[in-house]
Amino acid sequence: MIPSPTNSVTELERYAELAEWQPEIARSSDVAVRLMRCSDGELPDLLAAARAAKERFKPGIVTYSRKVFIPLTNLCRDYCGYCIFRRDPGQPGARTMTPEEVLAVARAGEALGCTEALFSLGDKPELLFPEMRAALERLGYKSTLHYLEAMCELVLRETSLLPHPNPGLMSGEWIHRLATVSPSMGLMLETTNAELMRPGAAHDNAPDKAPSKRLRTIAEAGKQKVPFTTGLLIGIGETVEDRVDTLLAIRDLHRRYGHIQEVIVQNFRAKPEIAMAEQPEPSHGEMLRAVAVARLLMPKVNIQAPPNLSEPYYDDLLDSGINDWGGVSPLTPDYINPEKPWPHVEQLRRRTEAKGFELRQRLPAYPEFLPALMAKPGLLSERLHAAVDQQGLARRAA
Repeated sequence: MIPSPTNSVTELERYAELAEWQPEIARSSDVAVRLMRCSDGELPDLLAAARAAKERFKPGIVTYSRKVFIPLTNLCRDYCGYCIFRRDPGQPGARTMTPEEVLAVARAGEALGCTEALFSLGDKPELLFPEMRAALERLGYKSTLHYLEAMCELVLRETSLLPHPNPGLMSGEWIHRLATVSPSMGLMLETTNAELMRPGAAHDNAPDKAPSKRLRTIAEAGKQKVPFTTGLLIGIGETVEDRVDTLLAIRDLHRRYGHIQEVIVQNFRAKPEIAMAEQPEPSHGEMLRAVAVARLLMPKVNIQAPPNLSEPYYDDLLDSGINDWGGVSPLTPDYINPEKPWPHVEQLRRRTEAKGFELRQRLPAYPEFLPALMAKPGLLSERLHAAVDQQGLARRAA
């Protein structure tokens, strides 16, 4: 029997308040698990509390980032059961972009009012594929991360776009290097359940998805005070307890370092081409519950959910406490979920306004993280000063 959601929500909110000054007593996993399992009849109370928490945090607005998606290379040494992005050398669609291609996409996005260049790529493919090592040598770089660094710098130097790289696991040295050419970066934690690396599970044959390694990278970014995006992926074989544990791990890192600028709650979508084609997708209700609990566990952190993965009911996510839609591109597809196009910005605006919020365009780094970034001298700071308005949002807001 699930306790009254009103009581559970109140308890969780109390934990959240206590966590501001007594984090050692704020282990609220039992309450969060109960809420994620609440009945449909109890769900409205949970959503109302989450939306109220969002309004206390950032009232009246919901943001998004107008971006171009730059798939620098889709070669990857990890074989995740849900991934349609990765390729082996020689497979149809396998490619590594040239600098000219990168710059062409960035300039086209700039003409459409984009402010973010989202770099996505496989994790260190040169460690597995001699073809990638040869390609990097032809381009004049030692590793994929060296090439990424150069392409971030190219976009920063030649356009008004701001890079946001997602390169996988990184050392402290690489986080430092990439932070000089990008205001923010990201790595999805996805799950803390290492059992999903067992044979036949979602992360079988995906060594870079070990939760301990990903937590180490996120922590290292925190030590360097890099605004960081992370999140969880639901529906890949994890339990409700795993979802809560993943959220709590992220919360603990943010409590320690204060650098988690955004938590993405992303739902698995099945595709015919993937190993997990028969895996059931999480329900819309599961998604709403996960987002709402994320909001209540982290009331002062930006919570995001991709609208294209919850079409046609993505506006319901506004009732569960999100304050951001993530990156939306007027130019490039979602290469991770190409069968799920992003909504047009005007449609996104209409549906956001119908829920009572104003849609505003932000930069890759959120407003609360910009003052520290802009205080540092250099080209990155200059680009941020040119792109930001008085509220810390995108100057060319659409």
